[in-house]
Amino acid sequence: MQNYLIKNISIVNEGRIIEGDVLIKNNRIEKISSNIQPSIQVQEIDGEKKYLLPGVIDDQVHFREPGLTHKANIYSESKAAVAGGITSFMEMPNTIPPAFTQELLEKKYEIGSNSSLANYSFFMGTSNDNADEVLRTNEKKKEVCGVKIFMGSSTGNLLVDNYLTLDKLFRETELLIATHCEDEKIIKKNLEKIKLEKAELSPGDHPLIRDEQACFESSLTAIQFAKKYNSRLHILHLSTEKEMQLFSNMVPLREKRITAEVCVHHLHFTSDDYAKLGNQIKCNPAIKAPHNREALWTALLDDRLDVIATDHAPHTMEEKGFYRDMDGCLTPLSGENGSYQKAHAGLPLVQHSLLLMLYYVQKGKISLEKMVEKMSHAVADCFRIHQRGFIREGYFADLVIVDMNQTTTIDRQNILYKCGWSPMESCRGNNSGPVFPAVITNTFVNGHLVYGNGAFDESQKGYRLSFDR
Repeated sequence: MQNYLIKNISIVNEGRIIEGDVLIKNNRIEKISSNIQPSIQVQEIDGEKKYLLPGVIDDQVHFREPGLTHKANIYSESKAAVAGGITSFMEMPNTIPPAFTQELLEKKYEIGSNSSLANYSFFMGTSNDNADEVLRTNEKKKEVCGVKIFMGSSTGNLLVDNYLTLDKLFRETELLIATHCEDEKIIKKNLEKIKLEKAELSPGDHPLIRDEQACFESSLTAIQFAKKYNSRLHILHLSTEKEMQLFSNMVPLREKRITAEVCVHHLHFTSDDYAKLGNQIKCNPAIKAPHNREALWTALLDDRLDVIATDHAPHTMEEKGFYRDMDGCLTPLSGENGSYQKAHAGLPLVQHSLLLMLYYVQKGKISLEKMVEKMSHAVADCFRIHQRGFIREGYFADLVIVDMNQTTTIDRQNILYKCGWSPMESCRGNNSGPVFPAVITNTFVNGHLVYGNGAFDESQKGYRLSFDR
């Protein structure tokens, strides 16, 4: 395996930025110091005027394999992820078939071992009638990231709304429980009310249907179960100001039993953006009114929100209700095919989440050190990931080099998602996304330079994550 020496780089790690060298030997960070003189043969990388970050760990993605591979697959989306500085991901169980048995879960790990360019873990899925099977995952608590419960916003067996099942899972599960919290009864009531008022629904109705109260009531229920049994609860993609009162910053993250995630699209978009982007930004939970975004930023910076993720959820352009016109711009389909109700919920983000957060670093919204904490350190601490998420000697060399003296603009030519589009791409000044104030130049996964200056070396695959539980 090639060894590397990164010279004269600004190392962003554990609340500090220091200048130095980093020696990568085999899979690991061998040494961090100034003016390292290696005794082994290395490939040297000039890091002057660049930053070295720990690889981003995304705790919530949907890579669509098995069963939905017309949208995406583990290979295609992990490739986009490493180009975006994500070196590890945790993938959700709502594939076809869902990961409802230990055997199906292990089949996903087999796919990951054969095709993922990033490190990987997969959540065990729950239904109203597979609690005993879910509890078998207790035997694998060092090998599986967690148990996922859809307490709203799902279909078929994936929606868990039986309180006896929920009680059993919260009482007996030894792993982290990750929840999607939206109250289906409130959502259905809102939908019927708006249908009576309007002849045709539009994307702008989405946050009114999936409103703040639907999120708050479901999150409160999950927290009540967790407090009853001292369960390890992690609530995903928080989206409302009202929910922020449910979370605390009174103890360090590693001591928390209840933690919270925020996603980049809820930190970036607001309901004002439906007028321009329409179904492109339809997702669950919905992107909501601007005051919610500001409350999320406040809670992120004061540590009530613990980690930043993507909820990467790609759909084809047709499924989202738009197409590319002759200029290559994203344009709504006409008639029913472009309707709000027919459009699928979710958007692709893994290639651009780090760039988006670096945009907010440049704007002064968050410091570079705090961004690294929320996208790497805190995720590793939250899930107790073994020897990842930090730039430390002896840890796996999951590292990202970024150049803050260059810029990146997203367009259809540089999008790597299998679905082929992004809600932040630019075209003819229409639907224009931000110009990102950085370029991701290199991504190392387990010491392997999988992505460098636009080229991929796919000769080595990522590793299965393990957990110190």
